[in-house]
Amino acid sequence: MILVGLTGGIGSGKSSVSARLSGFGAVVVDADAIVHRLQRPGTEVYRAIVVRFGAGVLDADGRIVRPRLAQTVFGDAAALADLNAIVHPAVAAEMNREVDARRSTNDVVVLDIPLLVENPRIGLCGTLVVDLDEERAVQRLVEQRGYTAHDARARIVKQASRTSRRAIADWIIDNSGDRVALEREVAAAWRWMTQLPIAGPDAGRRR
Repeated sequence: MILVGLTGGIGSGKSSVSARLSGFGAVVVDADAIVHRLQRPGTEVYRAIVVRFGAGVLDADGRIVRPRLAQTVFGDAAALADLNAIVHPAVAAEMNREVDARRSTNDVVVLDIPLLVENPRIGLCGTLVVDLDEERAVQRLVEQRGYTAHDARARIVKQASRTSRRAIADWIIDNSGDRVALEREVAAAWRWMTQLPIAGPDAGRRR
């Protein structure tokens, strides 16, 4: 197994890169998708979130409204720490399970982790960072996701800096161009990934 970490700031286009890598044959272990699954009604994570944050984060059908939950903890360090203490261990355990299931294969496995700078993994064969100028990221968040410019900048400031992400990169995908340019960038990254050494037995676990 070749194990590669993938990260990028909000609005960078990381999800688009992840989808393209999957098209090349990568097995993507998506932290955000795991969070979605773990927050479904009936799970332990769901119950813990409702106990801590109350019914105000739920919709009429009892499902967690993620933007509402995010707004509840945004700017509240104690609330965010509580949410992370509920979610992060469960996500880490599930990611470990999915990676362990692939260790004896020849797969290229991509750990898609938005907070990879904040929560590094040991023994990765390489780290891929999707990079974009912050003002371009703001523009895309406004145009494509309906953020206000103020909200977009506030979200970006709360994340690891662009400099910090670039510092952990073994390969950088520049997503400042159009879709054709991104296809070329991802194709080049895929060629690099397939030549990386095999992962060690504990690769991918949190430090």
